[in-house]
Amino acid sequence: MNNTATIAATPLSPTLAASGWRGLIADWSSDRQAFHVSWGKAMMWIFLLSDTFVFSCFLTGYMTVRVSTTVPWPNPSEVFALHVGGADIPLLLIAIMTFVLISSSGTMAMAVNFAYRGDRVNAAALMLVTATFGELFVGMQAFEWSKLILEEGVRPWGNPMGAAQFGSAFFMITGFHGLHVSAGVVFLFTVAFKLMRGDYDKAGNYQIVEIAGLYWHFVDLVWVFIFALFYLW
Repeated sequence: MNNTATIAATPLSPTLAASGWRGLIADWSSDRQAFHVSWGKAMMWIFLLSDTFVFSCFLTGYMTVRVSTTVPWPNPSEVFALHVGGADIPLLLIAIMTFVLISSSGTMAMAVNFAYRGDRVNAAALMLVTATFGELFVGMQAFEWSKLILEEGVRPWGNPMGAAQFGSAFFMITGFHGLHVSAGVVFLFTVAFKLMRGDYDKAGNYQIVEIAGLYWHFVDLVWVFIFALFYLW
């Protein structure tokens, strides 16, 4: 018992203390010791986690307003119908937008696969296809906004179809997501250009493609929740 207390009370020597600090610094300064992943990937996960909180707050606020308002909420099947061939087809544009964005996840996954095989040409080509899908999505969203603003008279502070909060919730949530898609398109084009130029060949590390893929898959996943809660509810 006394020996144990003596050992516990014995202070560490300066050499051991210095070694301990060096070990701690080495763990956190090296790319793999602390998180077992690169710093780039770890920082992207942290960013996506913080962004998850933001989108969760937006969607929770939307659901709270939706269930608490006493004014009838506009019917999404009517509001977002597309007039084709003399008939209004409910959610046609939204379905196409969703298909385009989900398809872009597939091309992004293939780009990551080719990147880790060292095939930078196909990886860059698939990233460009993914970015093009993103541009198409943003373009269709701009068309949807213009239709609601110019033809339906929807505004952030009100709309003629029901609850005034509909406009603010719609433009805030879809606009914030559209901003993420637009930033992702720029990110993908930049990485694809550098990939084709051979900037990552010297290091032989194409993990930036996977990091870009993490961001893009997150954007697609958020849209699934927006689609379910805003357009189907």
